[in-house]
Amino acid sequence: MYHQPVLKNRRTLLERAEKFISDIYFTDCNLRGRLYGDSCPLESLASFLSHERITFADASQQNFAPYKVGDTFGPTWWTCWFKVSLNIPASWRGKEVHLLWESDGEAMVWRDGQPVQGLTKEGEKTSYILSDCLKDEEPHSFTLYVEMACNGLFGAGQGSMIAAPDPNRQFSVQRAELVIFNGDVRQLMTDFEMLVDIVKELGEGEQRGYQALFTVNEMVNLCDPFDPSSFSKAHSLAQNFFSQRNGESQHTIHAMGHCHIDSAWLWPYEETIRKCGRSWVTVISLMEKNPEFVFTCSQAQQFQWVKSWYPGLFSKIQDYVKKGQFIPVGGTWVEMDGNLPSGESMVRQFLEGQRFFNQEFGILCKEFWLPDTFGYSAQLPQIMQGCGISNFLTQKLSWNLVNTFPHNTFFWEGLDGSKVLTHFPPGNSYEMKGKIEDLVKTVKNNKDKGRANHSAALFGFGDGGGGPTQLMLDRLHVVQDTDGLPKVLMSGPDKLFSQLQADSALLCTWTGELFLELHNGTYTTQAQIKRENRQCEALLHDVEIASCLAMCRDPVFVYPVGKLQELWRLLLLNQFHDVIPGSCTQMVVEDALKYYGDIRSDGATLLRQACEALGPKGLSTGVFNSLPWERHEVIQVEDGTDKPGLTLVTVPSVGMSPVKDTQPVTPVSVTIQGDGTVLMENGILRVVINKDGTLASLYLISEKRESISDGCRGNQFVMFDDVPLYWDAWDVMDYHLQTRKPVLDVVRPAHVASPGGLRGCVSVTLRISDKSTLTQDIVMDAMCPYIKFNTEVQWGEAHKFLKVEFPVRVRSPNATYEIQFGHLQRPTHRNTSWDWARFEVWGHKWADLSEYNFGVALLNDCKYGYSIHENTITLSLLRAPKAPDATADMGTHRFTYAVMPHRGSFQDASVIQSAYNLNFPLRLMRCSPDTVPWSAFSVNTQAVILETIKQAEARRGVLVIRLYEAHGSSVTAAVCTTLPVKEAWHCDFLERQDPTRPVHVTSEGIMLDFSPFQIVSLLLIL
Repeated sequence: MYHQPVLKNRRTLLERAEKFISDIYFTDCNLRGRLYGDSCPLESLASFLSHERITFADASQQNFAPYKVGDTFGPTWWTCWFKVSLNIPASWRGKEVHLLWESDGEAMVWRDGQPVQGLTKEGEKTSYILSDCLKDEEPHSFTLYVEMACNGLFGAGQGSMIAAPDPNRQFSVQRAELVIFNGDVRQLMTDFEMLVDIVKELGEGEQRGYQALFTVNEMVNLCDPFDPSSFSKAHSLAQNFFSQRNGESQHTIHAMGHCHIDSAWLWPYEETIRKCGRSWVTVISLMEKNPEFVFTCSQAQQFQWVKSWYPGLFSKIQDYVKKGQFIPVGGTWVEMDGNLPSGESMVRQFLEGQRFFNQEFGILCKEFWLPDTFGYSAQLPQIMQGCGISNFLTQKLSWNLVNTFPHNTFFWEGLDGSKVLTHFPPGNSYEMKGKIEDLVKTVKNNKDKGRANHSAALFGFGDGGGGPTQLMLDRLHVVQDTDGLPKVLMSGPDKLFSQLQADSALLCTWTGELFLELHNGTYTTQAQIKRENRQCEALLHDVEIASCLAMCRDPVFVYPVGKLQELWRLLLLNQFHDVIPGSCTQMVVEDALKYYGDIRSDGATLLRQACEALGPKGLSTGVFNSLPWERHEVIQVEDGTDKPGLTLVTVPSVGMSPVKDTQPVTPVSVTIQGDGTVLMENGILRVVINKDGTLASLYLISEKRESISDGCRGNQFVMFDDVPLYWDAWDVMDYHLQTRKPVLDVVRPAHVASPGGLRGCVSVTLRISDKSTLTQDIVMDAMCPYIKFNTEVQWGEAHKFLKVEFPVRVRSPNATYEIQFGHLQRPTHRNTSWDWARFEVWGHKWADLSEYNFGVALLNDCKYGYSIHENTITLSLLRAPKAPDATADMGTHRFTYAVMPHRGSFQDASVIQSAYNLNFPLRLMRCSPDTVPWSAFSVNTQAVILETIKQAEARRGVLVIRLYEAHGSSVTAAVCTTLPVKEAWHCDFLERQDPTRPVHVTSEGIMLDFSPFQIVSLLLIL
């Protein structure tokens, strides 16, 4: 026997205790080897292999062939169904009986036609409880089915989790048998584990750590693995230790079961449906045994999938939602990316999510739940508040590569001044396991000690699903109120945030964006997804506006409510935080592109039908403008021949006009100069293009001002080596900047492709490498304040990064970038580590570098990555990561960017409007020759953008319009409309009318007051 003096040798005693729990060599003399008692083989085991994911009803009708444990099957992404016949021995009466199932794939147990348990070795779920305490009246013989996916919890990577999946991987079942489960052994193992971890975490220098070490040593002395009667004595010692209570000042941890399931990542969307089923049915099983267990679950899309595929499970979820145990959180359709979706897309995430949760569960979420995304727009606080949400939970900023974020609980103030109470779980994880280290880390890491004495701890296997286990619940139960440790309270978000709000007087405020100093490669990776997202956002915008106007002008036209909801939900799904960023496998990309194709196809049909209802039908060509200002643009139209023609059109604000020939004030002139350069001019800009397609000069004629820096070239393509430290598709490291190489190899020098008049065009072809080429049309249109670069790249690189640079004659310490419903500034210098960490940043349709009275803007139609350092504006174009998609970005890419020098501020120079024009093309339609141009809406100030016009979700014939202040100013705007508006009311983003805030409609329009970057939604009753 060991005695107290030996406690001085702490390490020896710890090793003794750990060896006693689980010795990997001597399984006959440790507790783990006693976890399972007698075993019994299955009566029979048969299998059926399917390359498709099929329903249980279909699977159960197939022909099953005998299967031998250890036999392999596959390949990856197939499904193997097992028919399991079993007979529990009568001698096991009174015992807890499990089906022990160990395999290298994810599995689901089906019983009586219903899913009952997920089985995942990686998720520590390897058994299904057949009986808690076998009774004579229970069935001893029956048949189960096990649906096994040929993929693991994290897909099927080759050697690395994020490596591209192995398409030919084989799988097997390593163990399948009936066993007696010894619960008293599990209980004692948990006691030992928690005590040993207390010693490790608190240390022998702490009184409680020393006491834990003493206790665990005494337990080893008492416990004999060969004598189960000794287990209760050892357990009593542990209970005596754990039952010593905390004082009132101890930190309280709100433990919430969680199961983060990426809607797609290293597996396709279809597999996510089964991940939800496997994980959530296990959660329901745990709730049946643990009435105190609380589980939080986000993403309405996943609930919708479960409702469709597992209606019985969904009905149980609804019951437990009513009980307050299964808690829907977040309020969004999916956990979207926090940077790249448009402002309207973010509103729709909440609109679709909150409506779904309200319809299915009778609740509206009060917290935004986004644990794992790659940054957070400064407009999110205002969007949250407009959707009835005042609290926010996330943790991803703990991944910052350079600077440590200074808070865990604080108020986050957005671009307009809106504030939300924000909590980062200090344990820096959304998949804790209920261990002592999780609890201690939560307290130690809390950066707001003294200001906040409550924290969240989210426990359960995540990312690939799995969720909580009974062992995690047992761990937390053991130490729920133990001296020396924080208090543990099974809780939900409401309790946590209510407590944080009550104690919020001393909390700090963080103003502006929450910028993640990592994963900045996701602004560029999978460029095709980003292009499709931007263009589908624009298409649905136009479909809604055209449909609203058609509904008002043609009483027969029916607004396509159902189809628009279907298309929006597809778009929102693809904005999940591993899809639109491009950090996903090839299969996911293929799924996403298919969904975009559906949006394009069905959206084009809806747009055509709406435009046909807008005016008198005929064979003449008309033009529809969805933007809230008059537009003068050169467009291509069909002229009845095989060749499309160019024409200059004028189209009123949110309206349409027949095409009529208009002559520009100053046509475009194109001249080849003696040195081989090409001069283009349109009365606004004068541009000199070098033979390699770079700009020797970009001259703003009215200001007599050159834009390109002395001795430099604009439109310079540059290549960088791009080998990140950790996450291939996710990251770009700052050291890549040291590998800059200009693209100089000219295949075909700049030559005139269009001689001028309405449009001048110069084309050039460059060789990027022996694997990649680039062809570009440099386009100048009459009356256009910017020059466009229509670009096509044949891309075949590996770990390279392509950008384009514009060194400009502007000096400013800050540059401006468009974000959702507004813009923000970031430094152009690298004075501090916070500045340096922003070497690659995100923005939307434009970025601008201005000094007093002059600036240069860079516009684009589908790019999101920027870098503006000192006086060089850089747009990120293409990357070439090899994991998790080994084929990422290979192939043909088409995109357009534009450069716009301007007088004065970018606000006064209409940079914002120009970027909208580039992204929202004028739409051609058919009309009668005598159609009169008409406008449905206009706004009397450029500072206010009319962003959205749609039918209200629940009220036919009522329109919703959404506007925002875009300049950063306080302004009064008049919204004029030719529609027969009877009443106007303020509403929130969920379209709930505010009965206290009617809007006065006058002959001069609807008058509205805006503060900087304020978003306003109105209900218009016709």
